[in-house]
Amino acid sequence: MRLRALLETDALGLRLLGGEDELDRTVRGVMTTDLRDPSRYLSGGELVLTGLAWRRDASDSEPFVRILAGAGVAGLAAGEAELGDIPADLVEACVQHRLPLFAVNEIVAFATITEHVVRQVSGERAGDLAAVVDRHRRLMTSGPAGGGPEVVLDLLTSDLDLRAWVLSPTGRQIAGAGAPLPAPLGAALAGHHLAATRTGRRGPYRAAVAGSTYSLFPIRNAGRGAVPAARDVRESVLSDWLLAVEADASDWPAARLDLLQGVTQLIAVERDRRDAARTVRRRLAQEVLELVQAGAAPAEIAARLRVAAPVLLPGLGVAPQWQVVVARVDWTATGTAGGTGVPGDIAGGPVAQALLEEILVDPAVSGPDSADRIAVAHTGEEAIALVPLPAVPTPLPETVSGPTDNAGTADKAAAPDTAEAPTQDPALHADALLAAVREPLSAGLADDGRLTLGVSAAVHSAEGLRGALEEARHARRVAAARPGRVCAAGHHELASHVLLLPFVPDDVRRAFTARLLDPLRDYDRRHRAELIETLEAFLDCDGSWTRCAARLHLHVNTLRYRVGRIEQLTGRDLSRLEDKLDFFLALRMS
Repeated sequence: MRLRALLETDALGLRLLGGEDELDRTVRGVMTTDLRDPSRYLSGGELVLTGLAWRRDASDSEPFVRILAGAGVAGLAAGEAELGDIPADLVEACVQHRLPLFAVNEIVAFATITEHVVRQVSGERAGDLAAVVDRHRRLMTSGPAGGGPEVVLDLLTSDLDLRAWVLSPTGRQIAGAGAPLPAPLGAALAGHHLAATRTGRRGPYRAAVAGSTYSLFPIRNAGRGAVPAARDVRESVLSDWLLAVEADASDWPAARLDLLQGVTQLIAVERDRRDAARTVRRRLAQEVLELVQAGAAPAEIAARLRVAAPVLLPGLGVAPQWQVVVARVDWTATGTAGGTGVPGDIAGGPVAQALLEEILVDPAVSGPDSADRIAVAHTGEEAIALVPLPAVPTPLPETVSGPTDNAGTADKAAAPDTAEAPTQDPALHADALLAAVREPLSAGLADDGRLTLGVSAAVHSAEGLRGALEEARHARRVAAARPGRVCAAGHHELASHVLLLPFVPDDVRRAFTARLLDPLRDYDRRHRAELIETLEAFLDCDGSWTRCAARLHLHVNTLRYRVGRIEQLTGRDLSRLEDKLDFFLALRMS
């Protein structure tokens, strides 16, 4: 807005005292001050309001006006409530520095002028920004975006003083203006968004996290990979992005809400472009996995891997190792609000595919294109990822001078600084994959969804891929047997009893555990004897009386009495390996 517009607004009670030739200056804000030197709080373009409390005599006016003019303010408005008429020395100083000067009638509060300026400036900025957003949307729709969504997020910060970030459903930052959003805060905001989306409410959603208020705007994927009409919110809740704005949008005018909705539509175009770029990687994974499952010759699979490796690991040519990750999302029939409650209507494969593509992205990497090394296919209800692992260079040991043993090997103790430097293992680990995403995804899965994930060991050739696929599927079934909404298991867990337990029929498991443990539970319930706790501790201590007694803070004789009672109630002998193993398995299955 222009200074001239303020002068023409009668309700503001402004009277021009000087600077008629400067009335076309643009007003970008307003500031009230009675400081002798307010320069540290000025950024240029402000209308400065003052009650003249800084003025002690005529000599104070010129330095004050010189500071304002040097800061680039638009104009000065002095109140008449304190001194009556505006001092002539202030008028002369403003003429000298070509600074427009207004007198504010004593019946008009500074707050009235401030509110009017802020309202007008904000409305104009929103209109200008809306035009920029619309122009940027057309650019992104028709061709290269010229900076992507970061450009518009920067405008939100500079023109509307709104800090905003684009987040994935796991809370990973995809775009943002200014400082990156801390990972725990991003995960918390994503969790709030997913939980609110599952209720079926319309966005934006309000979230209070870490002492700040945020408004969360869903970014609906309306491109080629979108779910038509979103029959069930569960079809897209785990794949949609969100726009997090550090502000409370509950009292925003409709124009500002419409502006932010326009921003989300623009970002949806970027999302569609990202999904289109993944098409090649998805197709490569699908082709390799079809060959593996069909039992194709290793040479044929290896040839297909040679095609995939340069796409997934640019510049490397050949991947020395591969891992397979299998994920599945299952829904129960009793859905929460916003869902149809009929899991059979939800195609689990595409949901798991989009989710696995996000989980496999390094959480420390931001940006929409950070998943360019991930190839995920889906077959039926499963999503299967083919993950290439880059080679880890092994540092060459330095030449060691010192005494050697009879075999000529240098004495390492004589040269402790020559040990090989530790190298980072590039392999994926099940628990690490889900550590950063478990909280937000649990909110999206709510009380009717489960995500289970299995990770294979690394294999070095095409011959090993079939075994790696089966290994990852077995690991996922082990994860499915565990409690919790988000569970994972790795290949290292398949060499123990844990592999067998998930495949024991439920009725057999119940009968086995009831026969061994129900007598102890009944006795504990009647006598508060803690026999189950004692049995677990005794087995954990490998049958050691002293260690178990110390752990339970019992006298050894008391422990012997409890173990004797366990044996009497169950007819088992805890000195026999077979009976110890039965109790161990029963406790694990219960």
